[in-house]
Amino acid sequence: MKKCIGLFGTCGNSEWRSPFLTSYMREGIPYFNPQVDEWDPSLAAIEAEHLSEDRIITFCVTSETYGFGSLAEVGFCVAQAKQDTDRQFIIYIDGDLDLHLTDAFGRGESTRARKLVREHLSQMDLPNLFVVESLEEASALSLALWVTA
Repeated sequence: MKKCIGLFGTCGNSEWRSPFLTSYMREGIPYFNPQVDEWDPSLAAIEAEHLSEDRIITFCVTSETYGFGSLAEVGFCVAQAKQDTDRQFIIYIDGDLDLHLTDAFGRGESTRARKLVREHLSQMDLPNLFVVESLEEASALSLALWVTA
């Protein structure tokens, strides 16, 4: 296990990680940020390693993307939470989509997938799996869990 906070979920041009990173740097908390300027397939192995080993996983799917890949990865978080109770998992899934996402099929499928994943998560009763309602709550909880890690 890596004593580190992994920041997974929406990438692309998203800025959701900025306040998290500011807090972590201020507190001297090690973190993994998979969002890079030039992603290539060789980075998938590094991401998978962090997703399976980081002490705390913060997984945020924002409204900026359809998020199909990220929504699928939430299932891996649940499986890992069941297997490794020493690790903590924080999940945030925005129920809405930004208006700039105009593909009607993508909007409908993403909205449906988000509702399904959120409903499945609501049925989980794991002491190390936290489903939060905002990015601010995810950030605060990650800091609080770090103190007890």
